Amino acid sequence: MRPGFETGHELPSAGSPGEPGAAVTPQNGEYTISVRSLWKVFGKNPERALEAQNLQKSKTKIQQELNLVVALKDVTFEATTGETFVVMGLSGSGKSTLVRCLIRLIEATSGDILVDGENIIDYDSNQLRNFRRSKVAMVFQNFGLLPHKNVLDNAAYGLEVRGVGKEQRYEVASEMLAKVGLTGWEGSYQRELSGGMQQRVGLARALALDPEILLMDEPFSGLDPLIRRQMRGELASLQEEIQKTIIFITHDLDEAVTVGDRIAIMKDGEIIQLGSPQDIIMNPVDDFVKEFTQGIPKTKVINVASIISEPELIIADWRRIEDLVAQMDRAGTEYAICVDTDNKYIGVIPKQKVTLLAGRPAGDLTDILHTDVATVHPETLLEQALAALVDATIPIPVVDGSNCFLGVAAQRDILMVIAANL
Repeated sequence: MRPGFETGHELPSAGSPGEPGAAVTPQNGEYTISVRSLWKVFGKNPERALEAQNLQKSKTKIQQELNLVVALKDVTFEATTGETFVVMGLSGSGKSTLVRCLIRLIEATSGDILVDGENIIDYDSNQLRNFRRSKVAMVFQNFGLLPHKNVLDNAAYGLEVRGVGKEQRYEVASEMLAKVGLTGWEGSYQRELSGGMQQRVGLARALALDPEILLMDEPFSGLDPLIRRQMRGELASLQEEIQKTIIFITHDLDEAVTVGDRIAIMKDGEIIQLGSPQDIIMNPVDDFVKEFTQGIPKTKVINVASIISEPELIIADWRRIEDLVAQMDRAGTEYAICVDTDNKYIGVIPKQKVTLLAGRPAGDLTDILHTDVATVHPETLLEQALAALVDATIPIPVVDGSNCFLGVAAQRDILMVIAANL
């Protein structure tokens, strides 16, 4: 689920002056949101912070000299369709200001916010209202439920505001409540729900609008730790199904690693590092990020792709068992990986089974072929692969989505990666 995405390429122009919301064709892949050189400065005449002589000054320096507070400083990123893009940082880093700028609850001082190629900074009040009602939905930390309405009416509320008829909005709301695991609770009220259940209602209400973009501002931070961990996993699973573009705000790195395809770490209003969870954990750009990521186990972010190796013996045709024993002896291996002529993985043949059948014809190899050996994918995290290795006597076969054989993941290699990053 964690696709790579190249950043740093030149972004296309937002259109000529006088052409509000001019459409833009993305140069590299399909994106939903493109934020370019976004600034938010609080204070009198905030544009002073963007003057040439002040651009390179620190947030503290600008506050001291100009009495201005820089909340966002030249923020640039893209979020692709179906991606969970996590923005994280400590309190005061600018992450919550950023998410509010994305929906223009806070007006940016400078910069562009392109959604599906249109610059929403140029929207008038009607365009902005339609944008908020149709393309984007927000899930807040404090749930935002209406206590006098039951669960079904809360989930259907956004559709009610949009003018959708009662029967239709109830049908959609019921479907979304089922997606978040609240079937049977439609008639309940907020006071009867746990914190986790209330947040599920908020999520169902957002999903009922069928937005392209979900903005989630620390949605789980008010929950108990156990419920919070459960909600992270549920969101990750739900995203596999709904494939929305999610901007997820958090101060918790463990949460970011669990739900995020990519992570942007903010400090003093700037993005100081942007990359996959594995990039962030394994290659921190400075001491701040390194300290920030110290508590995350490496097995939680490193995937199998980093330790794939070639097995000693791969069989792509069926030979007499005597020939196979000889091949295993020459290779010094206790097993052989079996594939077909298209390199599709079939199974594993242990040497100890081969020796028991010596002298029998090649067709009898199917009697000793182990087709139930667990396999993993390159993107499988080492944490998950370790569970498969506990009882394994041989390395785990690694296959792609088409079941093509790619290599093996050995216990020794996994342990070496863990030891090297302790």
